[in-house]
Amino acid sequence: MSFTTDIKAEICANELHDCCRKAEAAALVQMCSTWNFTSEGMHLKIQTENANTAKRIWKLLREMFHVDAQLSVLRKMKLKKNNIYVIRVSGRVSDILHELEIFTDKGLQTHPSGKMVRKECCARAYLAGAFLAGGSINSPQKSNYHLEIAADQKEHAQFICHLMQRFDLPAKCIRRRNKEVVYLKASDKISDFLRCVGASDALFAFEDMRIQRDFMNSLTRLDNCELANEMKSISAAKKQLEDIDWIDNYQGLDALPQKLQSVAFLRRDHPEASLNELCDAYYQKYQEAISKSGMKHRLSKIKELANQYRSE
Repeated sequence: MSFTTDIKAEICANELHDCCRKAEAAALVQMCSTWNFTSEGMHLKIQTENANTAKRIWKLLREMFHVDAQLSVLRKMKLKKNNIYVIRVSGRVSDILHELEIFTDKGLQTHPSGKMVRKECCARAYLAGAFLAGGSINSPQKSNYHLEIAADQKEHAQFICHLMQRFDLPAKCIRRRNKEVVYLKASDKISDFLRCVGASDALFAFEDMRIQRDFMNSLTRLDNCELANEMKSISAAKKQLEDIDWIDNYQGLDALPQKLQSVAFLRRDHPEASLNELCDAYYQKYQEAISKSGMKHRLSKIKELANQYRSE
């Protein structure tokens, strides 16, 4: 199963208060349903590709409205060939739509009123329902962190976006193909969203994988940094040896001042050593301490002399 499927399974297992059931059901029916009129009355059709989401909707409708909801399973014949779960309701459809504030005396609504999500627990339940209906989260093992909830109408997407911002989740909206998408990118905010909708196990799994991945990335960056520093030291040492050879061939190292002469011979003895290693070797050989900046200064003087001889 995918990471998103695991999250939805956990959300569907959560118990809800009576006030929260209405908020979650409103999001689910708003985003997954279509309805039509026939000679027999109004019919409601709810469709989803997630088995746990279908079971959650079916259970909420039976418990809240005591309707006889028929559940059927279809199979796609193209692409991934996933199952499609279809719930059909033919009784009390008008009551369901009015109770969930999807169809009111003012007509069809793009989102429920603020009264339904006034309480914090109800707002969390609505976000949970919206994620069950049209949400997904990339696995933290992938290269980027991404959470999104797809809605059909721009007003509904903006409603979900503002609802997330109530919980300090800086969601943004974008239009993709024929959908309005609410999304989060920051990994810590995705963790906050999982906590918000009651997916504790998924939160721990997400954080565990994220920490492991970040730790490995830190190790890789550290290794790369050390390798880059080592290559830089080797390149600098190679140029210093070329300067020393030029002076030796042009005038001889014996003509150098004693301090520069000792550093030149030390560099020849340690052709791949870093400045710190040269300082240690200098102390061991001459029993005289020298700082890294002092060693760098003497090597710079050797370079200046070599450049002077080259110009001559």
